[in-house]
Amino acid sequence: MQLGTYPTPVQHLAALSRPGTSLWIKRDDLTNPVYGGNKIRKIEKLLAEAKRRGARRIVTVGAVGSNYVLATGIFALPLGVGVDAVVVPQPRTQHVVDNLRADLAQGITLLPASSYAHAAVLVASRLGRGAYYVPAGGSNRIGVMGYVDAAAELAAQVRAGEMPMPDLVVVALGSGGTVAGLVAGFAAEGMTSKVLGVTVAQPPWIVEGQARSLAKKCAPKGALQDLPKRLEVDRRYLGRGYGYSTAKGESALAEAAKVGLSLDLTYTAKAFAAALDRVAEGRAPTVLFWHTLSSARMDLLLRDAPDERAIDGKLTSLLRDAG
Repeated sequence: MQLGTYPTPVQHLAALSRPGTSLWIKRDDLTNPVYGGNKIRKIEKLLAEAKRRGARRIVTVGAVGSNYVLATGIFALPLGVGVDAVVVPQPRTQHVVDNLRADLAQGITLLPASSYAHAAVLVASRLGRGAYYVPAGGSNRIGVMGYVDAAAELAAQVRAGEMPMPDLVVVALGSGGTVAGLVAGFAAEGMTSKVLGVTVAQPPWIVEGQARSLAKKCAPKGALQDLPKRLEVDRRYLGRGYGYSTAKGESALAEAAKVGLSLDLTYTAKAFAAALDRVAEGRAPTVLFWHTLSSARMDLLLRDAPDERAIDGKLTSLLRDAG
């Protein structure tokens, strides 16, 4: 099952490069014109598995403004696969509220949980005949294989001369699946590129452990010993925590806007800040920022969405102060 348009472009960001270090971008924001971003490559695999199992519902979990939950609903529901999403608190931003409204417009069943411990109980209550469970971010072995394929796609673009071999690939590290797939995929392709996972979720040690574990499950056996040195994790950009903005992220968002790129303060701005810092340091001749946020028009998804004031109180109670 293919939902995306591939290969996504690679582009040189000359205006943000520096002498001795060039900055490039992999445009996975363009994976689908309805709703793009990194989730699409995972959801292709996961929906195919759900259909293979004869599942009538996907049961999953995420923050109340989760991009993954929204993307799953957009692509699963038209195929006759329902989506039950257990959602946990997140700082309130306009992006989060828009995602929540779009969830309701798609027909996603949202089940509010006060914490991830509470979420586990609610998830268990929704499992049963016809249900296929997918963890947060679509980051299980099946979903991660979408980014093993993405690594092969980039390797083909490098071989075709579309860009130099990147010394460092910078990507947001949330549920761990995208980072894991790239690490495993680069190993499979024999690429020399290292991956910098920029921590955007909590607890940091669990996030990092998840990424390393998934990479081991998806990498060729002959590459397992080589995996640890392929992944670097940087926690310095997390700030106050998941969903909270940082000064560096806000600055990176402004720099990206100068070259026509849209970022969000939860994931991509923090990762782009790390990419800009690596360019300024000048230690890696070619830095590639892997763009993971959808750049599709949200207004189309919100056309039939309920007004913000009509959102159920149980859901709005999960929107914390983002200040």
